[in-house]
Amino acid sequence: MNPTSPTVVLATRNKGKIAELTALLAAHSITVLGLDAFPEIGEIEETGATFAENSAIKARAVCEATGMVAVADDSGLEVDALDGAPGVRSARYSGEDATDARNNAKLLEALDGVPEARRTARFRCVMTAAAPGGELLVADGAWEGRVALAPAGGNGFGYDPLFFDPELGRTAAELDKAAKNARSHRGRALERLLASWPEFWDRVCGG
Repeated sequence: MNPTSPTVVLATRNKGKIAELTALLAAHSITVLGLDAFPEIGEIEETGATFAENSAIKARAVCEATGMVAVADDSGLEVDALDGAPGVRSARYSGEDATDARNNAKLLEALDGVPEARRTARFRCVMTAAAPGGELLVADGAWEGRVALAPAGGNGFGYDPLFFDPELGRTAAELDKAAKNARSHRGRALERLLASWPEFWDRVCGG
């Protein structure tokens, strides 16, 4: 495909992420494709030590494979009392066969006895756009909160049942999709990416 066409590839097969980015980029008349449109691209190994490194690895890999501008994100939970863990290993915190339930159980165990005041944490996201010429556009976002003493709520995924937002007085899993997107780390990172998007697109694709 022609990299100057108004199309970007989102480095995920997550239909929710694809739909979200499609809606947000509609104002820029940009079409979004997911990795399901490129079945020849296999799993991309995330070998970075930071969210920024993993985000760039994924964006660059998809850009090189497709010859198109690619957008990737990497995100996770940072807990201050655990020196930033689980961090980049958020999805695999309880092992290679990790599940959300196991990850949440391990997190509660790791924080056993830690008082609420010291359970501060944040969801962090780094989003990267990679262009065929090698240029990157990077934006990040964070959602501050703390780890609850017990899970609550049935919405969301991952650590949402344990991530408590003090301003709202609820966990992420107790919020509906609109309320969560308005607060979330991914939404904030995407907002910052889009703020610089027109200039980036003009530079890499000539308008």
